[in-house]
Amino acid sequence: MAGSPGKICFLKERMTMNLFFEEDGAFKAGVILNATDAAYQIELPTGKRIKVKKSHSFFEFSAPPPLEFIQQAQAVAETIDLDLLWEFAAAEEFTYQDAAKEYFGEEAGKLEQAGTLFRLHAYPVYFYRKGRGKYRAAPEETLKLALAAIERKRKLDEQKDAYVKELLEGRAPEAIAAQAIQLLSKPDKNSIEWKALKEATDIRSCSPLRLLLEVKAIPNAWRYHVENFFSINFPKGKEFPKTFPEPQKECFEDLPLADGQAFSIDDSNTTEIDDAVSVTPVGDNRTKLGIHISAPGLGILTDSEVDKAARERMSTVYAPGLKTTMLPKSWVKAFSLDEGNICPVLSLYALVDNETFEVVVTETRLERIKIAANLWYDKIESQVTEEAVRDNTLDIPFGKEMSWVWHFAKHLQQKREEVRGRPEPVGKIDWYFDLKGEDENATVELKGRKRGAPLDLLVAEVMIFANASWGEWLEKKKVAGIYRSQRMGKVKMTSVPGPHDGIGVEYYAWSTSPLRRYVDMVNQRQLIAAVRDEKPPFKANDLDLFSIISNFDTKYTAFNDFQTRMNRYWSLRWIEQEKIENIKVTVVKGDLVRLEGLPMMQRVPGLPEYSRGQNLLMKVVGIDYIELVLELRLVEVLDQEDAEDLSEEELVEVEEPQENPAPQTNSSDSEQPKSNEAS
Repeated sequence: MAGSPGKICFLKERMTMNLFFEEDGAFKAGVILNATDAAYQIELPTGKRIKVKKSHSFFEFSAPPPLEFIQQAQAVAETIDLDLLWEFAAAEEFTYQDAAKEYFGEEAGKLEQAGTLFRLHAYPVYFYRKGRGKYRAAPEETLKLALAAIERKRKLDEQKDAYVKELLEGRAPEAIAAQAIQLLSKPDKNSIEWKALKEATDIRSCSPLRLLLEVKAIPNAWRYHVENFFSINFPKGKEFPKTFPEPQKECFEDLPLADGQAFSIDDSNTTEIDDAVSVTPVGDNRTKLGIHISAPGLGILTDSEVDKAARERMSTVYAPGLKTTMLPKSWVKAFSLDEGNICPVLSLYALVDNETFEVVVTETRLERIKIAANLWYDKIESQVTEEAVRDNTLDIPFGKEMSWVWHFAKHLQQKREEVRGRPEPVGKIDWYFDLKGEDENATVELKGRKRGAPLDLLVAEVMIFANASWGEWLEKKKVAGIYRSQRMGKVKMTSVPGPHDGIGVEYYAWSTSPLRRYVDMVNQRQLIAAVRDEKPPFKANDLDLFSIISNFDTKYTAFNDFQTRMNRYWSLRWIEQEKIENIKVTVVKGDLVRLEGLPMMQRVPGLPEYSRGQNLLMKVVGIDYIELVLELRLVEVLDQEDAEDLSEEELVEVEEPQENPAPQTNSSDSEQPKSNEAS
């Protein structure tokens, strides 16, 4: 009796049957609990019970137990020579049992069969699956190509792992450093460089940019901001092709030569002088004001190589210490209104009454004019005081003419203010940077220009007058144009004539900066056609005109955004350079503040609610050159009576991109866009 229980257990073990089957693409084994003609009820080694269709089963076996069977079958699979298995395989479709017999011989058992199935299934490059347990060997040439691809992938994976290792050790792999900016702006996410960078940043829990800066693949934040911008907006590079044709200025010699002597007002570092004025007394207590605009629209033919390049860029790019022109240097030089040259110009003449400064009549001409002088804003600014121009005691070249233009400009401004219903903001300082040195190593010098100063006023008002007059003339001539329009809201570019409420004019068509803005060149070509009574290049409903407007909006917004970001960068650099610990700010709206004496606004998270214009003293806690923000902490709420009074125009800057967010550095829109619509 003592041996009976053992015998019973032995018989029970012999009676247990197991099943080798496939479930969800995986090979498994379990104990058979029950079976019908269509299915098995199986208990897995985990204790879970499942139903397995008979069509999904391979064979039954009694030993070893399911878990051990799978482990042993996988061990058998590892012993099978893959190339030999492929070589022995039949040319046509075969089963795993056939393959096991070919490899192990006729005596191949259940473990060998299962091991062969594991091996066949694990290498689809060698064996194509043709059904459950059925395969076909890959053709020799196809296999060679597939194996070569696998080897290439293996080497790439090894290379990627090496890159990741270098990045985590604080070094920049040469291949990643060579395309660091592209990996941020336009990454090829299938490249091993991107995959390595992504894996390394995932491990480090940081952004790709910060890791690339840390390992010096990008030398510093300035390089990132600049090179990332140009990578996105100038994918072909900043330089113009050397194959561009040179301008032929001789073709303008048949234009009539104007009688007047023209002078321009710009900063001394200006290279694109595209506007000048002349002032000529004509008797009967009247004066003829000439506004002369460079005429590249005469020499740059539509769809020419130079025109296509200008249309692709849409505008000159400005930022502190940087300028990338819309036109090649030789073409800028050919049409720039440089002192001593006789230049082709599109001129707007206004006959003005000297007592009332009312405009009697205007006329547009296509002509040549002698540029008598280029006056430099930074050289004469201190002498051109409001008292001197008002009293006509300005002792500089063209001082008398400049005083007359100032009086006319004051009249124009007053008329615009009546339409606007409020005065122009004056007195505010537009801050800008003069950099001494190269690129990111430059020393920062902060300078300011007062809005409404005589030079600023006279040039700005004359340009507004020209743009408004030509916009109205295009409409009267029924010639299409591109207008700046604002009605109770955001300024927009449009082909539909309409008022500009912010400026206070009925029409406004940018036309005075054709060397630096493509919209101005388009309008100039339309004006030239109107002067010559010829068919203009564009009709009002021209799809190509709509395309120009859309592309200009996109590019101009991107360029202004870049200028704003670089102003923020150099503001931060100046704060660090001057070792500023506490800085005064003015609340603009909510948690948005403007930094005193700098062209920069930013948000201060967690700032308590203060009324707009409230001045605060804040401590500089940290500087982030990547995000271009200061970390600030409130130190003191300053007396309300010291608070800066913000105008409605300044509050418009809060959420949306400004018309021209960077501070002006010259009064005639020569080197940088203006801080108002006068540009």
